[in-house]
Amino acid sequence: MSELKPLEGKVMLVTGAGGGIGRAIAMEAARAGAMVAINDIGASLDGQRESSTAAKEVVAEIKKLGGRAIANGDDVSDPEGAKAMVRQATEAFGRLDAVVNNAGILRDQFFHKMTYENFDAVVKVHLYGTFNVSRAAADVMREQGSGSLIHMTSTSGLVGNLAQANYSAAKLGVAALSKSMALDLQRWNIRSNCIAPFAWSRMTSSIKVDSPEQQERVDRMKEMKPEKIAPMALYLATDAAADTTGQIFAVRNNEIFLMSQPRPVRSVHRSEGWETATVANHAVPALKGSYVPLDVSADAFCWDPV
Repeated sequence: MSELKPLEGKVMLVTGAGGGIGRAIAMEAARAGAMVAINDIGASLDGQRESSTAAKEVVAEIKKLGGRAIANGDDVSDPEGAKAMVRQATEAFGRLDAVVNNAGILRDQFFHKMTYENFDAVVKVHLYGTFNVSRAAADVMREQGSGSLIHMTSTSGLVGNLAQANYSAAKLGVAALSKSMALDLQRWNIRSNCIAPFAWSRMTSSIKVDSPEQQERVDRMKEMKPEKIAPMALYLATDAAADTTGQIFAVRNNEIFLMSQPRPVRSVHRSEGWETATVANHAVPALKGSYVPLDVSADAFCWDPV
């Protein structure tokens, strides 16, 4: 275990921690001195249950390091499952200082082919899952008078991406939900922040490759390791981040970004009010130069990661 332990004595719950980003965060949290509750239902990429061993394997790895961890197999999309994992963490370790809402699934389809079932399933895990676990944790943290809620959003929602209407809607919803939590819970010293991670994981491995350019992009993504996300997540769980709340960060390899949040860009005023014709002839021409382009995430992050 590392000599420098900024999370010594703290308890962290990480959802979807059986692999990828969640596992990397959980392992680094343990090295930083935290007691960690490892949640993972052992599901396939599209959310179908496969095995319950993933969480237990991470727990075993942490214990080999001399750390303390427990495994949980509840479903974040089930409110009772969320309550159960929070209860298990607090009963095992006596408190709950940080939650990392990382669990997720993908069911990518172009919008005109998107089924209700695939839209619902993705929103349930990402958005409802974030609500369920955070809501259960908030009761414990309010009683303590402190806590840190850390949520995984995505540039698919913040910027945009093709064939991910379900995932994009859920992830942008997570960002808005996080801001509301930050506002509502600040009186109890509970903070809420988002991270949009760039990393090669089981989820990103599902990206379809149908051109040399796409293959090149995927090859670059393979170089971005899940472990690169952990330092930002761990920082947000430490006391040093006490004045950081309501923010959205992105982490891409060795780069950390503070992401913008929607604010007025430009305005036009007409003292006598507007009609359809004056909107067309005056308002829109004045505003059009500030339109947001129809970008995807790769357009906004168009340079190679460093």
